[in-house]
Amino acid sequence: MDPYERSAEYLDLMMAGAWRSLAPALTALLHEVKAQAGPVVDLGAGTGRGVAAICAALPGDDPVLAVEPSAAIRAVLLARVHDAPELRRRVTVLAEDTAHASLPEGLRAIVALNMLGHLPPAERRALWAGAAQQLALGGDLIVNVSPPVRPERVPRTRMATATVGRLHYEGWASAEPSGDDEITWRMDYRVLRDGLALSEVTVDYRWWVASERELAEEAAETGLVMRPAGDPVLGLHILTRQGE
Repeated sequence: MDPYERSAEYLDLMMAGAWRSLAPALTALLHEVKAQAGPVVDLGAGTGRGVAAICAALPGDDPVLAVEPSAAIRAVLLARVHDAPELRRRVTVLAEDTAHASLPEGLRAIVALNMLGHLPPAERRALWAGAAQQLALGGDLIVNVSPPVRPERVPRTRMATATVGRLHYEGWASAEPSGDDEITWRMDYRVLRDGLALSEVTVDYRWWVASERELAEEAAETGLVMRPAGDPVLGLHILTRQGE
């Protein structure tokens, strides 16, 4: 079952504020990638804000592969790509599983933002192993690590708001522990007009948690070295092959 089937219409609105910080930070990291050519992959590309940032940061002819398993979110992603000539020319949207996508070797970079928690530990390890094989010499894997990093309760908090026309949109998030290494997020999306609620959608989904140390140890098993990068608030990390 697609956990985003009922909430996809709200996600791009709710993520817009976060990407105002993420996009320039991602741009800075992409400018530091030593590999000078090759495809770039956006794993869990979502609604395409990351894809747009990648193409702006690395202009040219190198292809960008946008992997997004959710059909509902992919509809927004494909519309964003189609409506921008530069994106339409370079970006291929793939309806594949993020941990086992059929990717070429010689990748300049792999971007995997806001998606590690969707992967159970075995699939996370498959991601590390795949990146170690697929990255070109000097290529980077860019991820972010967001709290919580252990199974714990997260009080209900308003994460974002947006106003479009006469309607106001709100996104609320809370979480409860649901296993030794996972939590269950509860996301509430509300639509209001003049302060009165018109509709509300609630979606629950599983999220696997791990500390930075645990992730670094997993990645090291495949020969990848993980280090923090940029503003610590954003939780960004770069993984490169040992010795590069």
